[in-house]
Amino acid sequence: MTETPACHFWLPHPDAPAPGPGWQPLSDALYWESPARAPDRRHLLAPAPDWADDLQRVARAVFAADRCTSRDATFDRWTRHIRLSVPVTAPDAWTRALPHLTALLTTVTGDRWEVEFRPHDADARPRSRPLPFGPEEYAGEVALFSGGLDSLGWAAQRATVRSPRALLLVTFEERNFESLQDTVYEAVSRRRERDLRRLEQSQTVRKPKDATFAPERSTRSRGLLYAATAVHAAAAERVPLVHIPENGQLALNPPLSAARWGACSTRSVHPWTLHHLNRIIETIAGRPEQPVRVVNPFAALTKGQVCEAARDAGLSQEILEATLSCGTPPPRWPGRAPHTHCGVCFPCLVRRSGLLHAYGEDRTPYAAKPWDPSLPPKRAQHWLALKRWLDTPCTVLDLVADVPLPPQVRPAELLAVVENGRRELRALVAQAPAVRRSA
Repeated sequence: MTETPACHFWLPHPDAPAPGPGWQPLSDALYWESPARAPDRRHLLAPAPDWADDLQRVARAVFAADRCTSRDATFDRWTRHIRLSVPVTAPDAWTRALPHLTALLTTVTGDRWEVEFRPHDADARPRSRPLPFGPEEYAGEVALFSGGLDSLGWAAQRATVRSPRALLLVTFEERNFESLQDTVYEAVSRRRERDLRRLEQSQTVRKPKDATFAPERSTRSRGLLYAATAVHAAAAERVPLVHIPENGQLALNPPLSAARWGACSTRSVHPWTLHHLNRIIETIAGRPEQPVRVVNPFAALTKGQVCEAARDAGLSQEILEATLSCGTPPPRWPGRAPHTHCGVCFPCLVRRSGLLHAYGEDRTPYAAKPWDPSLPPKRAQHWLALKRWLDTPCTVLDLVADVPLPPQVRPAELLAVVENGRRELRALVAQAPAVRRSA
């Protein structure tokens, strides 16, 4: 079935002329951020090259289009057809990179994307440029820092490495959980043996003025926004690697059932996603410039092993339990004790198994227990699907059933990570009260 595309036109700046009929104008003005955090005013010590500015602009345009296109209006209430026009300084290079961008977006969102590139005049609107610092003052490492358990573990490890150059952590604010992110960051800061810098950004997109639709809630393209922002910072300060720490178990995120195939399971740090992101960077950066590469330093670790690494880096159990892992944090109601974790989604289940593996217990205050027999079936669905999945053999073919693997990856090594993670999850199931039987 052919869907009429939702057409979005990214403006080079909020005051630019609106597009013609049929296009929804989008711009940086949709992002809920203070002027000091706008893309041209970030606290970097050097200007980024044009290709990195383009990558960041494309990622922000994609995320805004994602949020401004509802899945509810589609024939299957999921798959959308999105057409997006973005200005870039090198349209020809981006056209060559388009197959990789399309593959990445299809993988992470499950939608049909038509992305068009038009010339962008970078000098048409003067930007505030960073102050001229010397290369010796640039960051030595760049990593994403969400306030989650995995990013905390990596940041704690790297912050204790003595180096004359700073560790730059890129954070996207989670609304209603900013204080939690600050607490986790301070835990890293207290243990640092080197300078630590933090680049905070907004991921909150408001719907366009006079729009009648509600913003889409699935936000599957947010991983590209996060990664592109970190790459932009790394390119500005000449850092060759960007680290996106995610345990290999959730990076692969093999679907628990056929209903979770494709973009129904988050694939932001999947090897296939990172493969295409790196190919995009290689294509648009050109030569002789050395492009930035994005890697997952925890790709070979389970959640339990990441928890052990964070523990061994000197972090307390209390700090690990203060991190944010939930895929669907419970709403906060006046007069009720707030919970940061639902306790029943798949990321919460993996978190439970990881902390249990490292500490023999998990004292996180969850909103619900997945084995509670009073839970309605919809809230117990992940627990029941998990138990069925653990009773079923997992093979290499299961790893590529819905998302391919890049050619340089060794499937047997990835399968070993998944099997180790399954053992941790089985330990969680074994210690749970036998009060809910599989359907």
